[in-house]
Amino acid sequence: MKDTPRKSISFNKANTPFQIGAGADLALICGPCALESLDHALFLASSIKKIVEAAGFSMIFKGSFDKANRTSVGSFRGVGQAEGLEILSKVKNELGLAVATDIHEVSQVANVSEVVDLLQIPAFLCRQTDLLLAAGATEKPTMIKKGQFLAPADMAFAAEKVMSAGSAGVMCCERGSCFGYRDLIVDYRSLMIMREFGHPVVFDATHSVQQMGGASGKSGGDRKFVSMLARAAVAVGIDALFLECHQDPDSAPSDGPNMLNPEMLKSLLVDLRKLSDLKLN
Repeated sequence: MKDTPRKSISFNKANTPFQIGAGADLALICGPCALESLDHALFLASSIKKIVEAAGFSMIFKGSFDKANRTSVGSFRGVGQAEGLEILSKVKNELGLAVATDIHEVSQVANVSEVVDLLQIPAFLCRQTDLLLAAGATEKPTMIKKGQFLAPADMAFAAEKVMSAGSAGVMCCERGSCFGYRDLIVDYRSLMIMREFGHPVVFDATHSVQQMGGASGKSGGDRKFVSMLARAAVAVGIDALFLECHQDPDSAPSDGPNMLNPEMLKSLLVDLRKLSDLKLN
């Protein structure tokens, strides 16, 4: 595939713009897997913001109001759209952070796009044409998670759908590929392949260690591999890193085994700052 000139996407943080993409520094997309409450979101977002800014990075706070693809019908799904958007709006206004959340249905897009700065398409929905077109029509930037089943070259078509509807920009996110029934493996060639599209490329280090449905009705994982995968991705060349973080991951209602706690995040960002400053990409 022929290389396309690389693009960047602009965001605002406390009225200070930053960019993700060509020529910009590495950025973080970080937050809990699922929103739990307003107090929890403000506490965690504030803690993460201090760590990320101390390391010299810009960030987007991410939290899901609905986890629509949980393994079991009895699993925690989230606080719901109305409460979730209220939480994200207050995080945005009180802490001066850009915010992101995922959308699962076309009916969610209009209300969500009024609040968030970045729309996220979950991996299992990366081929859903109507959802991608609706996201693009909002003119808000959209991050598409690459399906665990999808070849990286095919993400060009997903990005094309969003851009054809008038989007302000697309980011393509790698989150591992199916390896057997439960495990995921990261093929770092995919980062280079998706860079050829010209859109910013994101690496999701925490979902890449997920074991799908591998914990008796919920997803398992092993966070000890997160830092290794993240460092390798920054060395290969990415524009943003997606990391989920929780003050007590083992008690988190969703994706706890994959998430880092703030101290782990702080330690990892020290290494990533050094790698990013080398300008390897």
